[in-house]
Amino acid sequence: MSWLNNVRNALSFVVPRKETPENLWHKCKGCGQMVFLKELEDNLHVCPHCEHHDRIGPVTRFAYTFDAGSYTIIPLPKVPDDPLKFRDTKKYADRIKAARAATSEGDALINARGTIDGHKVVVGVQDFAFMGGSMGLAVGEAFIRGVENAILDDCPYIIFTAAGGARMQEGILSLMQMPRATVAIAMLHDAGLPYIVVLTDPTTGGVTASYAMLGDVQIAEPGALIGFAGQRVIEQTIREKLPEGFQRAEYLLDHGMLDMVTHRKELRATLAKVVDYLSVKRAA
Repeated sequence: MSWLNNVRNALSFVVPRKETPENLWHKCKGCGQMVFLKELEDNLHVCPHCEHHDRIGPVTRFAYTFDAGSYTIIPLPKVPDDPLKFRDTKKYADRIKAARAATSEGDALINARGTIDGHKVVVGVQDFAFMGGSMGLAVGEAFIRGVENAILDDCPYIIFTAAGGARMQEGILSLMQMPRATVAIAMLHDAGLPYIVVLTDPTTGGVTASYAMLGDVQIAEPGALIGFAGQRVIEQTIREKLPEGFQRAEYLLDHGMLDMVTHRKELRATLAKVVDYLSVKRAA
């Protein structure tokens, strides 16, 4: 123990040193500037300097999307955690445990039911913090469970996508979730209900190749990375330099792949209008 600490302990009247939280500031991934965390949270996790949209998890997304106090979480379906007993540098089961401990979520897709501007909806949110939002058995079952609940509630299903693709540790079982999700969307359409997709950063791989691009209305947040294969892989395959902004939301909008790119501050109001419009058309 140092001399200064000895003196501090001996003098009981000395005001104790306060611990300073380490998370008062956030470094923006878009512009690199330091942003006061409280300011960032008040701005819906959008950088006030460059408008970069930070990645957010299900709890925060639900709070931004639903009417206050209106939503309840839909329990995750039970699936085998490690169907192939897979191991690379560590056991897949251990990776799942670590992801659950880090995110406090059961897997990478969480559903909730509630209202947006008074309209009933079921909303699914993929969490990129959970193993890159990767699609395995649990995500596939959760997507189907979300669709089934939307059909039971006679309301639209809205999905916020954020994924690196299929989960390699589950092999062919993860790839099978692509056609299963497509069939679920067909069930939703057979019931006459809207399917709305909001693509967030990043949405790539098998998720893009399936339910992320099958919405009746396709919305994206500004600057979101959206694509199947990576840009470097595409350039090496076609042996050409890709245009600037390729695979970003604005580029996809300009080339007819999206219906709109909407700022996070306007997203809730936009979803309310879309749901209201589609509900009126359906009632008619």
